[in-house]
Amino acid sequence: MNCLKFVLFSLLISPVAIEATAQEARYPPLSEYLMPQAAEIALAKSAAPGNVSSKATIRVLAPSGFQVMREGDNGFVCMVMRGSAAPTFTPAQLRDLVYDAKLRAPICFNPQASRTVMPYYELRNKLAMEGKTPDEITQSIQAAYAKGELPKRDGVSFAYMWSADQNLGAFGHWHPHMMVSCPYYQNSMLGGNPLGNPPFPIVSDDAGTPFAVVLIPVDERLAIKAQP
Repeated sequence: MNCLKFVLFSLLISPVAIEATAQEARYPPLSEYLMPQAAEIALAKSAAPGNVSSKATIRVLAPSGFQVMREGDNGFVCMVMRGSAAPTFTPAQLRDLVYDAKLRAPICFNPQASRTVMPYYELRNKLAMEGKTPDEITQSIQAAYAKGELPKRDGVSFAYMWSADQNLGAFGHWHPHMMVSCPYYQNSMLGGNPLGNPPFPIVSDDAGTPFAVVLIPVDERLAIKAQP
């Protein structure tokens, strides 16, 4: 299974398959992206240890976008990202995750990421809810960042993704991990690590851009089940 995931991540997908996916891709009904509110709150809280999530702001997805359900007091924000959290630039084959209505990515942004990274995902979600294609989302994000409509990424920030119930599309539950926003990082800067077993830190999304993401797996025993 890990070999299969590595193959997917390494972009070894035939051009024919890519073209077919692009031609067939379409958004499922919005209702398929939504969740019962209580279940979504529980899933959002499972993104981080209790000492973090118990004091964090909790947001859930509604037809109008992400809404605050509980105000926290520690600067963290927990929510469940959908397929609109797909890479903006690379790996290109994963950009179609925007159409995956089953993807659930519980995340808890630290205070800096809440200010500088979360608005990026909120805009991506808004564009997806408007029916924009991955190419159109990419263009809009690039333009918004250039115009200063998105916060500048001028430092490293962190987010917990420790949920045992995350569904990351082609990668399934993967490993509990820290998501680190590292502007302009390349995987070579981490040693060129593969996505495999044992898991290594990798640049997963948008390498070499302001939106580059480093994933740092943590001990599997730290995975958190969502509690009703």
